[in-house]
Amino acid sequence: MSVAFLVLALAAASPLAGAPAAPVSAFLAPPEAAPELAAGSLAAGRAEQAIAALEKASAADPRDAAVLINLGIAYAQTGDEERARDAFRQALACEEVVELETADGVATDSRRLARKALKMLERGEFRTPAATAGQLTYRDR
Repeated sequence: MSVAFLVLALAAASPLAGAPAAPVSAFLAPPEAAPELAAGSLAAGRAEQAIAALEKASAADPRDAAVLINLGIAYAQTGDEERARDAFRQALACEEVVELETADGVATDSRRLARKALKMLERGEFRTPAATAGQLTYRDR
């Protein structure tokens, strides 16, 4: 699983709880439809810029799972794994479960995506190659 799976675009669409069944395409929205999700900044590697926008969006609606997931991704990209973990856990705890679109166009629910993000964080999948370079070991043969 690559980091790009989550990073490029998460777009909130429709609540799942009590919602009538609808085709997956009805839940999908282009990234530009939800600029408060900072998908463009995340995709361009501008995590600090994304954090500023996402913290503002989260302050306006602290129970928006899509914002919290992208905020967690942005924190993870800057190396702040504690805040990333907290944001992912908050997204997981959101009462309203929403259908989200990932960068690769797959629709999934916010809780599943938050759990996946937590696992990716634990495996170090959000770390940049430069950050992990010092963790490599070399063995003489």
